[in-house]
Amino acid sequence: MGNKLVALVDGSIYSKSVCENAAWLARRAGTPVEVLHVLGRRDVPVTDLSGSIALGARSALLADLAELDERRAKLSQQKGRAILEDAKAILTEGGVADVSTRLMNGDIVETLGDFEADAELIVIGKRGEGADFAKMHLGSNLERVVRSSKRPVFVAARGFSEIGSVLVAFDGGPSAMKAVDYIATSPVFAGVSIRLLTVGNESAEAAAKLESARARLAAAGLDVAAGIQPGQPETVIAEIVEQGGVDLLVMGAYGHSRIRSLFIGSTTSEMIRSCKIPVLLFR
Repeated sequence: MGNKLVALVDGSIYSKSVCENAAWLARRAGTPVEVLHVLGRRDVPVTDLSGSIALGARSALLADLAELDERRAKLSQQKGRAILEDAKAILTEGGVADVSTRLMNGDIVETLGDFEADAELIVIGKRGEGADFAKMHLGSNLERVVRSSKRPVFVAARGFSEIGSVLVAFDGGPSAMKAVDYIATSPVFAGVSIRLLTVGNESAEAAAKLESARARLAAAGLDVAAGIQPGQPETVIAEIVEQGGVDLLVMGAYGHSRIRSLFIGSTTSEMIRSCKIPVLLFR
């Protein structure tokens, strides 16, 4: 495991929840938190409308555009520092003694790759600053971060609450086993109730894998229950979460390529979108 948590903040309504969840996780894990805010590359450059203007006027206009560009850059820097100051205050108030902040320029995925080598966990909000709540739009960078990160990704919900019960969507695959190993060895889950759930047709192979996972968690001293339930995973799991009594959903992430997901949809994205609780993802 790494020796820090990396919290990604963007100034959205989810940033507060990201910091509160990171504080709770860090206190239990005994790790510092590094807060990262990335100023993205400009998606739409300033359009040069000066082609048909006289030379003197064109030069003046270009100078004005350059000045405007510089002012925007300074404002973005100031806003970024303010976001990081607020985040640090929340984490400090949440009981985290060791908090560092970094303001970076560039692509968030490329930047995160430089910071996650010694990280145990990445914490990110479900939606970003431009989220469309009416359409349940996921943050534009969320899938990119999850697909590219070599660390587990904790996706914070809009509001924070301490985690007392965990539902693990267990399909017996490598990601699910990685999740079980993480839960068994992380102090974060000490004293937390764990439920392993396999959704689908019952078989000897599925039962054996489920029992092996249950035994692994029980041997670690965790309170764990396990079972198999028929149905479609996204439907069954969503219904269980909706009924209440689950504080965190743990599952494997994006088992198929991005192109395939365009055609058949993504169970991962659907679960994150529909569940109003945090989701911890493993790849």
